[in-house]
Amino acid sequence: MKITSVRPWLIRSDASYWGEFLFVEVTTDEGVSGWGEITTTTRLANRALCTILRQIGAAVTGEDPARIEYLWHKIFRSFTYMGSRGAAVECVSAIDIALWDIRGKVLGKPIYELLGGPVRDEITLYTHPNQAKFTSKEAVVREIRDIVESGHTALKFDPFPYQGRTADGQPREQRDGYLDGSITRKDEREAAELTALIRETAGPDVDILIDAHGRFDVPTAIRLCRSLEEAGQIDWFEEPCPPESLNALKQVREKVSAAISWGERGHTKWDFVPVLENRLADYIMPDVTWTGGITELKKISALCEAYYIPVSPHDAAGPINVVAGAQVMMTVPNFYKLETSEWNLGKYDHLIDKPLDVSNGSLKLTPKPGLGVEMNRDYLQNHEIELD
Repeated sequence: MKITSVRPWLIRSDASYWGEFLFVEVTTDEGVSGWGEITTTTRLANRALCTILRQIGAAVTGEDPARIEYLWHKIFRSFTYMGSRGAAVECVSAIDIALWDIRGKVLGKPIYELLGGPVRDEITLYTHPNQAKFTSKEAVVREIRDIVESGHTALKFDPFPYQGRTADGQPREQRDGYLDGSITRKDEREAAELTALIRETAGPDVDILIDAHGRFDVPTAIRLCRSLEEAGQIDWFEEPCPPESLNALKQVREKVSAAISWGERGHTKWDFVPVLENRLADYIMPDVTWTGGITELKKISALCEAYYIPVSPHDAAGPINVVAGAQVMMTVPNFYKLETSEWNLGKYDHLIDKPLDVSNGSLKLTPKPGLGVEMNRDYLQNHEIELD
């Protein structure tokens, strides 16, 4: 069997927070194809990735798709001298996921059976409220109650208001092309009030996770974390500072009590080693579509196991992201919970062959080969975004 093409599918979809998904299909000369995903958070990044993927496709055409480890390194090392992080690793991730999908289909096994077999029967989830609905205290209460009643035992939100938008749609924190890192006292107070209300509504048995989205400077992050600790008994404070400086993370870590979660912006095992060695996080949250795919997520999880650090994969995109992370976590002893963007994932139904079963706050993977889902090719073709 040989690889015949690597095809990016940039799709327009209301199911995406950013209005589009980026899926990747790897095809072979024996008619077996596999699917990956690397949806990013900006239109510019998605389009740049499409261009890179086409070049990678030419480089791997004719290769044996069963040589997953070899192809991971072949692609990764082709970017070493121009920067083997970011876009390079995201392209590796998409192709790696697709290759595992192909391998599972060829062998007639779900991916988790190829990674050592399951250590659990289902994947516990944490999810997000729809903060667009937070128009009043009553609306907040309704949304949080819906999540709790759905069976979820953990939820995550960002209580910090963005300070408006610039003319090109960027958050105020990124005006003029740089990250401001601050927040007003008024917004800090409102964030604490929202956190207290959500804790009161969710009750004492639900984990409350805070996402700072890596956008605060050191003194602001420390102040905000302390105020939320007092307001809502938070269970983790996620990415308080931008990922470029682990020293900033260390300063925050030393002055707050809440557990720190880090990793959605981490690329490959090498980014996670100093975080683990320097004890900078209590939870690690790699994104399978950004950190190096199924191959790398499994390795990062093993590193974390050696430190007794729980792994909780990040997800902010489409169904392949969810399912690929879940396939790995079926085999990981030190698993916490898997992120989903909403408690009801019916928004993905039109993209895949069968709805995901997330009843009672857990994802139930099917025993179907590979990823266990197939993309709806008709929908993709009808909603593909044409690129120059």
